[in-house]
Amino acid sequence: MRRVIQMFLVALLPVLAIIWTTQVLNRINLVTDNGQSVGSFMKLATLILPTIIPIVLPFAAVIGVSQTLTSMNNDSELTVIEAAGASRWTIIRPVIILAGVLSLFSFTIDNLIEPKVRVAAREMVAATYADLLSSVIEEKTFRRVEDGLYIQISERHSGRVLKGLLVADSRDPAFDLIYYAREGAVNAEGTALIMHDGEVHRKIPGGNVSIIRFDSYSFDLSDLTQSRGQTTLRPGDRSLAYLLNPDPDDKNVREDPGAYRAELHRRLTEWSFPLLFSLVALVIAGDARSHRDARLHPLISALSISFLLRWASFYSANQAESRPFFILIMYAVPLIAGGCLIYLLMAHRKLKIPASVTRLSSEAWQQALKLRKDDAAKGGQS
Repeated sequence: MRRVIQMFLVALLPVLAIIWTTQVLNRINLVTDNGQSVGSFMKLATLILPTIIPIVLPFAAVIGVSQTLTSMNNDSELTVIEAAGASRWTIIRPVIILAGVLSLFSFTIDNLIEPKVRVAAREMVAATYADLLSSVIEEKTFRRVEDGLYIQISERHSGRVLKGLLVADSRDPAFDLIYYAREGAVNAEGTALIMHDGEVHRKIPGGNVSIIRFDSYSFDLSDLTQSRGQTTLRPGDRSLAYLLNPDPDDKNVREDPGAYRAELHRRLTEWSFPLLFSLVALVIAGDARSHRDARLHPLISALSISFLLRWASFYSANQAESRPFFILIMYAVPLIAGGCLIYLLMAHRKLKIPASVTRLSSEAWQQALKLRKDDAAKGGQS
């Protein structure tokens, strides 16, 4: 178990770090475009981490188990264990215990922790976008608040006071508006930008421009802050209890009930993959074998089967949103595959390359060598 855990961590941590980094870099605009602090960015990065652990965990398990057992076979340790008369459970038991713990951990992350951190991340991003001041936090820099709306300030002072305001609003196709003001401030509710001592230029498509000077002008931000500050919860953000009994009055549930149904059954099936993939590794690499046996490297075989099972589950979950029949397939994949793997372990059956495939491969290799010799002979004669 110690050796499997070590190999599991060696496989898990680098892959988890790479995927986590790519996911975090996709949110780097929270700092670059919206003026948030590095602390806020790191908090968001921490909230992202639990969402990728259940995806990486099963593959790290199959790599750790298959690679450990392959090394033991190459060092003749599995042969010695069998020759000493030890039960197969000497090898199977620690792997199953570890796989069971990983499956329970995956269930906990997927159903208890991940929904909460997803909601926290969405609320954090929504709160960032709802505050206009965070969008223009850098002085003397144009900031795009939304398509067609840009704001620039020259200075910011205490008390939410802004100096040297420039607002360019081209959201209405009928005209363009440009506001200049010596001073302004966003009100406490964040619903309006109050500008003082300035002018507004209104340009129509024909090219005519009208200029109006003002002592005080209120630029409405209510629609903008409300739309950007709302947190839209998706099925993956909901708790397991909510998925088991969704609110019938929820607008999102009424519009797309299939997505909530598919998410529920995904939560109830995918937690078993660490155990299922460990069984795959045990069947392929858990027996002592001669180095002369014709077979692929156990790690390649185990990963190939694991990817196939993971793809079948992922495809079924996507199809289940619109076709409820695929819910049965979501449960059939781990149950049937697990049953077959347990039977192979109990019956002491080994997965081997069929003799016909081995024979054809050998004939093809001999033919290739013959053609190479013939080409070499022709080259020497010429």
